[in-house]
Amino acid sequence: MSAEGRAERTAAADAQCAEAYAAADGPEVGVALVAVGGYGRGELAPFSDWDVVLVHDDEVSPGAVSEQVWYPLWDVAPELDHSVRSFSEMLSASTGDLRVALGLLDIRHLAGDRGLVLRLRTTMLAHWRRHARALLPELRSLSLERHRRAGELAHASVPEVKEMAGGLRDAVVIKAIVATWLVDVPAVELEASRRALLDVRDLVHEIAGRAGDRIVPEMWDELADRLDLADARTAQAHVRTIGRRLTHLSHLAWRRVDGVLDRPPAKAARRPRLTPLGGGLALSSGEVVLVPGARPARDPLMLLRASASAAEHGVALAPPTAARLAKDTPELPDPWPEEARQLFLRLLGAGRGLLAVWETLEETGAISRILPEWERIRLLPHASIIHRYTVDRHTIETCIEAVPLLPRVARPDVLLAAALLHDIGKGSLTEHSVAGEPIARRIAARMGFPAEEVELIAQLVRRHLLLSTTATTRDPDDPATVDLVVETMGEAEALALLTALTEADARATSPKAWTTWRARLVRDLAGRAAKVLDTGIDAQERTYDAVEIPDGVRSGAASFRAEPLADGARVWAIAPDRIGLLADLAATFAIARLPVRACRVWQQGAFAVSVWDVGDSYVDSAVLRTRFSAITEGRLDPAERLAPSAAASARPPSVVVRPEASSTATVLEVRTIDRPGVVHTVAAALTRLDIAVRSAHISTLGPQAVDVFYLHEAHAGALGDQRAAEAAHAVRAALER
Repeated sequence: MSAEGRAERTAAADAQCAEAYAAADGPEVGVALVAVGGYGRGELAPFSDWDVVLVHDDEVSPGAVSEQVWYPLWDVAPELDHSVRSFSEMLSASTGDLRVALGLLDIRHLAGDRGLVLRLRTTMLAHWRRHARALLPELRSLSLERHRRAGELAHASVPEVKEMAGGLRDAVVIKAIVATWLVDVPAVELEASRRALLDVRDLVHEIAGRAGDRIVPEMWDELADRLDLADARTAQAHVRTIGRRLTHLSHLAWRRVDGVLDRPPAKAARRPRLTPLGGGLALSSGEVVLVPGARPARDPLMLLRASASAAEHGVALAPPTAARLAKDTPELPDPWPEEARQLFLRLLGAGRGLLAVWETLEETGAISRILPEWERIRLLPHASIIHRYTVDRHTIETCIEAVPLLPRVARPDVLLAAALLHDIGKGSLTEHSVAGEPIARRIAARMGFPAEEVELIAQLVRRHLLLSTTATTRDPDDPATVDLVVETMGEAEALALLTALTEADARATSPKAWTTWRARLVRDLAGRAAKVLDTGIDAQERTYDAVEIPDGVRSGAASFRAEPLADGARVWAIAPDRIGLLADLAATFAIARLPVRACRVWQQGAFAVSVWDVGDSYVDSAVLRTRFSAITEGRLDPAERLAPSAAASARPPSVVVRPEASSTATVLEVRTIDRPGVVHTVAAALTRLDIAVRSAHISTLGPQAVDVFYLHEAHAGALGDQRAAEAAHAVRAALER
C-alpha cells in the first residue's frame, strides 16, 4: 500500500506544480519546472519536502514566472524547497557541491520545456560519469562522516531510517555509484530493500503526524500492526534487517569502487590478479575468494579458514564465496577438532577486521553453520538505552575491544570465547547472565575446549557483571565488598580474565560505561581482590588518615575544597558533625547541578569529613559554600528546588536492604529514575529517623540511578532488623512523594 501511496502523493504534487506553472503563464520553451532529490525519485512521504527548481536556458529570462509560480505551492506543500537557476548555474552547483550533484541525478520534468529537462538530465549524468573517479573519494568521506555522526540503522538503540548507515541516504549513494557505470551491485536486492525502508518511513510519518525519520520506542507496537507483523520485537527485526542488508550492499559497492580506483583506467578491463593464500583460497581485489578448482565439499574447515584469513588481512570475505562455503562445506564434528577452534579464535582475535567478515557471515547465512545459537541475539535490542548497539553488534565489539587486553591474561583463548558468549543469554525471561551460563557451557564444549576451560568460560559468562556492579554500588573500603569478589571468583587467573572482560564489555557498550572514574573503581576493586587471592590475607577495612581541620570549621563554619580529576572533580567538605549534615550537603550538590558519583563520610572528633566524587570538572568551592549556608540558615528550601518531575514520579522506586553486603553496616540499595536530589531525599528521610550514613555510592546508567547507602545508628553500629525495615519504608515513602 505504501508504494501506491507514494505514487498517489507524487501524482498529486505533480498536478499542483503543473497547475501553478500554468497559472503563472510559464513558457513552454526555454523554461521548465523540475523535481529533484526524493521528490524527483517519486519518494514523497506524507510530510516530505517538495524540492523544486525552476530551470531556464542561459539566454532565456524566466520573467515574472520565477516569483509567481511559488505562491500557490506554499499553500499545498508540507514544506517547499525551491530555487531558480539557469542551465549553467545548475551545472556549476553540481560541480561545487557533491550533495547538490546527487540530488540533480534524479531530475524529473514537472512542467514547461521537456527538451530542456532531457538535455539537463543527460548533461548531469554525463558530468557525473566523467568526473566519477575524482568525486567518489569525496563522496565516501562524506558518507563515513555521516555514519560516524548518525550511527547504524541495524544496531542503534533508536533507529533513524534516513541518515544512519544502512538508511535511505545510503541507498541513494549506492544508486549514484551504480550510475557511474564503474561498478555494479545486485539491483533487485537494492531496490527491494530501498522500497521496504521507504514503506517504513511512510508509516513513521503517519504515526508521528509530522515529518521525521526517527523510530522512537513507543512507535514499535503500532508500526508492527501497520506492517502486519506479530509484535514490536518482530518489527524491530524487520527494520534492522533492511538496514543491515543496505549496509552490506553499501560495503560491497565501496569495496568494488576501491578495486576500480586502485587500478589505472587503462588496466580496468584486465582480469583481477589472484594472490594465493593456501587451502584453496586467494586474495583478489580486496576480497578473499576461492581459487578455480577449489573443493569446499572435501574440507569442513574451509569456511573458518576463509573467515580467519579475511579478518586477519583486513579485507572482505567475498559474499558469493561465503555463501558457497556455507552451502558446500561439511558439518563440523562435535566436538570441533583443535584446528577448527584455533581458526575460529584467530577470527575472533583479528581486531577491527572481524566486523566486516562477521557481517558477511551473517548476511549470507554462513554464521548458522558455525554458531547456530547466534540467532538468539541477532538484531536483539538492549533494554537499556545506555547501549549504543544491538546485542549481536555489541558482542562483536566486545571481541574487538578484548584484543588489546589479550597480553594481560594467561588464557587469551578463554577471554575471546567469553567475550563472544557473555550476552548469549539475552532475550531470556531470566537474568541473562544466569540464562547464558549453560548455553555458553554447551557451545564451549562443542568447540572442543577442555573441560576445565569450559567451566571457566561458563563462570565468566555467569559473573561478567560482578566487577562493574560491585565496584559502582558497594563501598570498596568495606571488607565484605572484596570478600564477595574473592569468594565468587576463587582464583587469580579467573579474576584477571573477568577484569579484562569487564573492560572490553564496558568499552563496547558506550563511552559512559567506561569513564575514567568507572575504570578506576573496577581496577581498584580487582586489585584488592587479586592481592587477597595472591597472598591469602583477608581484606581489611581501610583506615583514613586524619585531615587538618580548618580554623573556620572549628569556629562552626563549613569548608569546601575541590581538586580536579581526569573526568570530574573530588570535593572535600568538612563541617561540625551533626545528624542531617549529609542531607544538607547532598542538597547543596544537587542544587548546583553537580552529578554525584560517590560519597564517603567519616567522623574525626567532633567534625565530619566527607569526600564527594562528582562528574563535573569545574567546581566553584565558594558557590558551594554560599548555597550550603543558605540551606542550613533556612533561606533556601531544597524540597522546592528539587521536586521530581512527573516522569520521575510515575515509576515507583525500589528500596531493598542488602544484609549480605556488609558485616559492619546496614546496606540500603535504592533504584529509581535518575534526577537531581535523590541523595538528598534519602538522606533527609534517614535524618528524621536519627540514622547516620557512613557512605553513599551513586551509579547512573541511562535513566536509572542505583544508589547504595551504608547506614549506622547515630551512636552505635549497624541497624537491627526492625530499624532497617523502618528505614527502607521511610526512604521509599519519601521518594514516592
